[in-house]
Amino acid sequence: MSRVFILLSVVLFSIYQTEQAHFLTDDYINQINNEATTWKAGKNFPSDTSVEYLKSMLGSKAVEKSSNGPLKTEDPNYDNLHIPETFDARKRWRRCQTIGHVRDQGMCGSCWAHSTTSAFSDRLCIATDGKFNQLISAEKLTFCCYLCGFGCFGGWPIMAWRYFKYFGIVTGGDYGSNEGCQPYGVQPCIVDETGNNTCSERPFEKRHKCKRECYGNTTIDYHKDHVYTQNAYHLKADIIQKDVLVYGPIETSFLVFDDFMNYKSGVYVVTENATYLGAGHSVKLIGWGEEGGVPYWLMVNSWNTNWGDMGTFKIRRGTNECGIEDHATAGVPFIK
Repeated sequence: MSRVFILLSVVLFSIYQTEQAHFLTDDYINQINNEATTWKAGKNFPSDTSVEYLKSMLGSKAVEKSSNGPLKTEDPNYDNLHIPETFDARKRWRRCQTIGHVRDQGMCGSCWAHSTTSAFSDRLCIATDGKFNQLISAEKLTFCCYLCGFGCFGGWPIMAWRYFKYFGIVTGGDYGSNEGCQPYGVQPCIVDETGNNTCSERPFEKRHKCKRECYGNTTIDYHKDHVYTQNAYHLKADIIQKDVLVYGPIETSFLVFDDFMNYKSGVYVVTENATYLGAGHSVKLIGWGEEGGVPYWLMVNSWNTNWGDMGTFKIRRGTNECGIEDHATAGVPFIK
């Protein structure tokens, strides 16, 4: 009897894991557009995409239980700082090409690694006045920082910033680019000409071997390529803007509801009938503003430019929408 129960449980679990996401259907998207007043929904994923695949991209553990870490409350560089009503880091620091770059984490819950390495890349560019203008390795962080979490199965962004401080990290571009020391090794998820997502039938990414050598641009000295931060900290909501104005983009995490998967434009506010997917997502915050009378944060995602507004989105600011203002993290680059 117990064997039958175990077998039945396995079968039901398998069905659940391959269950199609009902919230990607045209009917659900139309329902969102009938309810939402500040944003528009549209097709980002094929309707037959599995729930398992979508949840695999949500890898921020910060929304479950934040790890201990210092909370930044003040900075002498904040003094007499004017906060503009609208701000876009891409326009403020035009020389830093990494700020608006949209990455693709593939079939891997490494959002926590992409958001932090991306923000660190931007901050290094800003701190060096454009002399450093390349991506930090999301590959190295995902598969070598064992204290950060579980690789493709999620991690804590604050631990990533601590890793930068104590161990440093090398450069590394996108998949197949050979840019930097250690480019990302997980294939991107691209919607092909037939509307099929190339990741839909791909198995979940296994842990890669942590390498201590450069395999992208092999002319780079692995040890000399390391860059560091001075510190690692959480940010209170009321100083997020100040920190961004002084040092550049930051990381932040939020709770993900099923309607978010269909975001296309406008200022995202969770709709009344949306369902929490049971996981958090980590993204890069690059600015803020107001649209249609609704204040927003400007974010860069890591799900390719096919998703959302060319890979970016806006989310309501000032109301802690989906916990977005509770989980901000950052660090200041160490410049020799």
